[in-house]
Amino acid sequence: MEKWYVAAKKADFEAWAKKFHITPVLARVLRNRDLMTEAEVGKFLNGTLEDCYSPWLLKDMDKAVEQIMEAINQKISIRVIGDYDVDGICSSYLLTKGLQILGARADTAIPHRIHDGYGLNDSLIEEARQDHIGMIVTCDNGIAAAAQIALADSYGIRVIVTDHHEVPYIMEELHSKEELHSMEDEHSKEELHSMEEVHSKEEVHSMEDEHSMEEGNIRKVCRRELLPPAQAVIDPKQEQCHYPFPGICGAVVAYKLMAALAEKTGSRPLQEAMEEFLEFAALATVCDVMELKDENRILVKEGLKRLKATRNQGIRALIEVNGIEPDRLSAYHLGFIIGPCLNATGRLDTARRALELLQSRTRVDAMSAARELKELNDSRKNLTLQGVEEAEAYIEKRHMAQDKVMLIFLPEVHESLAGIIAGRIREHYNHPVFVLTRGEDGVKGSGRSVEGYHMYEAMTEAKQYFIKFGGHAMAAGLSMREEDIEELRQELNHRCRLREEDFIPKVHIDVPMPLDYANEKIADELELLEPFGVGNPKPLFAQKELIFVSGTRMGAKKNCARYLVRTQNGMEKQLVFFGDLDKFGRFLEEKHGVGSEKALYDGRGSYTVSVVYQMGKNTYRGRTEVQYVMQYYS
Repeated sequence: MEKWYVAAKKADFEAWAKKFHITPVLARVLRNRDLMTEAEVGKFLNGTLEDCYSPWLLKDMDKAVEQIMEAINQKISIRVIGDYDVDGICSSYLLTKGLQILGARADTAIPHRIHDGYGLNDSLIEEARQDHIGMIVTCDNGIAAAAQIALADSYGIRVIVTDHHEVPYIMEELHSKEELHSMEDEHSKEELHSMEEVHSKEEVHSMEDEHSMEEGNIRKVCRRELLPPAQAVIDPKQEQCHYPFPGICGAVVAYKLMAALAEKTGSRPLQEAMEEFLEFAALATVCDVMELKDENRILVKEGLKRLKATRNQGIRALIEVNGIEPDRLSAYHLGFIIGPCLNATGRLDTARRALELLQSRTRVDAMSAARELKELNDSRKNLTLQGVEEAEAYIEKRHMAQDKVMLIFLPEVHESLAGIIAGRIREHYNHPVFVLTRGEDGVKGSGRSVEGYHMYEAMTEAKQYFIKFGGHAMAAGLSMREEDIEELRQELNHRCRLREEDFIPKVHIDVPMPLDYANEKIADELELLEPFGVGNPKPLFAQKELIFVSGTRMGAKKNCARYLVRTQNGMEKQLVFFGDLDKFGRFLEEKHGVGSEKALYDGRGSYTVSVVYQMGKNTYRGRTEVQYVMQYYS
């Protein structure tokens, strides 16, 4: 079972409520989104594009703009090289179109997941040389491609990197004051101060005892970034980049580059295109699971407004073939319907088909491509279900449920599904999970993490096992040798510092609120918090000891239910549950005795259950009402 926590963050909720004309309940929810000042609350509720940050705050933005404008003026051919996921596809689309608007001779290359793997590789550089490309602009990749960028440079191909992934680094041990001074010459003092000390204070004191100050042998372990030798590197994760909000996706970095070019050139057509580019920045932000905080929230909120009336034939076709009402388009539709359709081509075929969809000029072409993408996604869903079943069987057969870090090898599963399967297993067990598959050139895999386990840093500690790897705190990709799998499993588990209590799912309750109080006014206010997503989840409320009176199974498969519940004050409400009904039935039998489940569905219930719920407004057949949805119970 989950462990419930009630948020206890402090603020002057009454003052916030008065200033922003909201209830104290909403004020508490806002504080639980880590907002601390009235200025932050105002930006969250009423932020506009004017509140977003200047693209010129990104390190090397000025260099990138100068280099690109020079290449355009010199008629140098430019190739945009992206990635095969939604973020990479959106980045590639807007960069290529933006450069072409400026008159650039620009085209696009997206790596094939199976044949090329992630990001830049030698063959892509060789192809660029053969095609007489003079400049490469990466998007959603490149930060870890130092060798490939050096190869391009040797051919006289200039490279501009735009990325948002973690910067590769090495740990360096400084033994003397002389080495420290030497590093100060090579790096700024500011950079040195930003390097992480990986040892605890106790270890540092121990070192000082072991190596005296007089001998000049104080050991200090520092992290040094390994930046690629590009003409410009735009990545907000760089230590020397002081962009106020580094949690942006690759498409937003590309969007910022286009914004800087539009400002510098004064191009009216490019300025007009920024409206469409905003749609793709929003789509990629949601699909790349970025936190919907700060400017991400504004970009997605404003992007959604434009997506509802998008002029892009490809997106309009995807909305139509999936039966989505444009006026009701939400972040959910982007992340769970539109995004997976675009992703399916990169998983099962080539992402170029998704890019071609976005570049469709006619409705006929767009609808044909959209139907094909939807069919591919439906196929992907079936293959994913099979893969999850194989993963569960693998865990059971090898008694891996107690592993801190799960390393699952499914050689026959399509490598493009590894990340999705890892995510499903992570949700079930609440452990960090790597799913490995057998590819053309060895083993490939994807990882999904949990709170408290920085996946990229954990992989860096075991980097000797990887041929190639990259990612961030919550997700990563890799390639390795098959014979090293068991050793890697042992190494990751040996180094994992998570404790048993870290694997118990945590439920963070925003406000303990009786259903009696959860009225239509509160439901209306909660809409001010949209769009919901990572970093801004739909609020959770809780009430102890609701009385479950009766229940009705619903849906074609009878896999959801509606319950009549009574509060302690005697008020009756309808509570909907979309979770595991069999599991809830077993809970009732254990808590209230054999026959409780049947009695409830027969209308003879009188069972106390504490619940965590969400609330909102639901419209069905033209009728709108407040809906309460049970999420957890005890």
